[in-house]
Amino acid sequence: RPVHGTIVAISRRIGRVIMRQNLRLLIMIALFGLIAAGAPAARAQDTTRAKARALVDAAIKMTNSTEALKLLWQATDIDPSYQDAYVYLGLYYNSRADYANVVKVYQKLIKYQPNQIGAYLNIGEAYMALAPPRPQDALVYFRKAYQIDPKNTYAALRMGEILLASGSRDD
Repeated sequence: RPVHGTIVAISRRIGRVIMRQNLRLLIMIALFGLIAAGAPAARAQDTTRAKARALVDAAIKMTNSTEALKLLWQATDIDPSYQDAYVYLGLYYNSRADYANVVKVYQKLIKYQPNQIGAYLNIGEAYMALAPPRPQDALVYFRKAYQIDPKNTYAALRMGEILLASGSRDD
């Protein structure tokens, strides 16, 4: 083989090695870029959750119900998927027999967490606790809970009770 041919072959081989290394480097840079791009979103979500948690923690230590409610609603605005704020709001309104607000609380939660079975059950119970009860409205939410989890015996029981009381045997 002539020297020129050997030099060309070696330079091609070196070129392929450099390209492979550059490709690896580019892939590493791209992966790092993707990870770094996702990191601020994750940090922002963690920060948002921490703010909502701090508001809930402050609210449950307060003795002024009006101010505590403001903090809890604010927590649901800051992090709409943070369940603790909704739970405390629901407990407060339920303890005051303010079932219309119990419905509002859990309707907001299911907007952000549509598979949250407990929210559907709580809405159904709130409709049943209203004076007069609204069983047909409650039935919609018990059915939704049962649709999400067909093994949920509580949803099945409440649906059966409402259907029996209404005389409906079709469902």
